[in-house]
Formats: sequence, structure tokens, C-alpha cells
Amino acid sequence: MSAPRWPVRRLHDALAPLLPGLAVEVLPTIDSSNTELLRRARRAPLAPTLLIAEEQTAGRGRLGRQWYSGAGDVLALSLGLPFAPRDWSGLSLAVGVAVAEGLQPHWPAQGSGVARIQLKWPNDLWLSDGRKLAGILVETATDTTGQRCLVVGIGLNLRPPPEQGLRTPAACLQDIDPRLDGPAALERIAVPLVRTLLGFAEAGFAPFRARFAQRDYLQGLAVTLGTGGQGTARGVDDDGALRVQTAQGVQRITSSEVSVRPAAHAG
Repeated sequence: MSAPRWPVRRLHDALAPLLPGLAVEVLPTIDSSNTELLRRARRAPLAPTLLIAEEQTAGRGRLGRQWYSGAGDVLALSLGLPFAPRDWSGLSLAVGVAVAEGLQPHWPAQGSGVARIQLKWPNDLWLSDGRKLAGILVETATDTTGQRCLVVGIGLNLRPPPEQGLRTPAACLQDIDPRLDGPAALERIAVPLVRTLLGFAEAGFAPFRARFAQRDYLQGLAVTLGTGGQGTARGVDDDGALRVQTAQGVQRITSSEVSVRPAAHAG
């Protein structure tokens, strides 16, 4: 299989007006694109950087889970930049909205057979049939000047990954649109992602709440919390907190370190 031709110049031309000084880089292999940008931020001031990894040998997901990133199988990218929002709450949800809308901006016609992209709190893209399409990893570092930097990592399955050891059945880009490949998908999501981050820095998650609700996979489902509790998901608040109706009342889940899974997927 030939290596993908990444639209580096077009990406730079589209994003640089939004992020002056932006660098767009493609690395054939790296341990983790997020880890690399975090390393850079801790060594020197981090200029805005979009890093595309064709292969990751130690890709990471939330809670330290491994993310399979074989060459040609996953679109793995990280965007790093100095970032100082008024409130960090709900950032991964807003990023999810940007990616989902970029890949599939319109709801497909009923019965069309085209899978709908939904958002599973707090950082995954799932299809409506309960398979995981992509994951988002938001991390921060402080550079040598004391400036806070954000690194947003996105891992999008281009082809079905190996099923061994997966907590959730996997989907891939071909389930959304057979015409899409990694470079085309990246061009769809890059500008919405940057615009979302800039908007979030100014106004937080609240303006994205209704758009998240349109794609909220957990809404109305019985869920099991990593802490052992159970309840029914009732959407999210303006700060991105998940509302879970339990026997004791509505519980707000604010920490992404608390695993939340539909009861059918729990275990």
C-alpha cells in the first residue's frame, strides 16, 4: 500500500490565519503524537503545531489505555498550542462536536444505511450501533516560560482494528463514507477543530451544549459508573458535567477519570 499524500500545504494555508505561526508536520513513526508535543512543550515555548503520525508505537487513550495505531489503520493526530480558556470544563466534549460535525455535518436520511456519528461522554465518537469510531485525548503541559499549553490528540479508525482485547466493538471510517481516507478526513476536521478551540477559549462549553445533545449517545440510556453506581443518563450541563438520574437523585459526573458505560456494554 502506498503512503498517503497528506495535504500539508492546504492544511497550513487554511489554519495559519487562525493560528499564526502554525507548523504542520508528518512523522512516519513516533511513540505517541501527544507525548511528542508534551515533550516539546516542556523543553521550550510551544508554537501552534499540528502533528500527524502515520504510525504510533505507544498510542494512548484516556485512563492510560493503549490505542492501536498501526501504519495506515488509524488517523492519529495531535494539535498543540498555548491555551488559556476561561474554564477548561467540557473541552473534550466540544472537541468531539467539532470532529463529529466535520466528518458527518448532516444527519443522513432515514433508512439510508449511513451510520450516524454520535458522542459518548466524555471523549469518544461512537456510531449509533454502539461501535467506537474515534477517541479524543486532551492533555496539558507548562512550557519553559510558565505558559499553559494544550495538546489535543485524536485517533480515528481508518480500517477495522484487531478485535483482541477491545472493551468496545470497533467501527472505522469506511462505515461512514467509503470515499473518505485519512487525508480527506483530516481536511474535513482540521478547521472545525481549530475554530472550536478558539471559540471554547472565549466562551467555554455552554455554546456547544445543544450540538452535543443532538449526538449524545448516552441520553436516556441505563449506565453503569466505574464507581459501581447505576442510573439513567440525562444529558450534560453547561459545564459539560454528565447528569445521571440515580435512586438518590441526579448525580453530576464531572471527572473524566470516572468511567461511564451503557449498561449493555458494562463489564
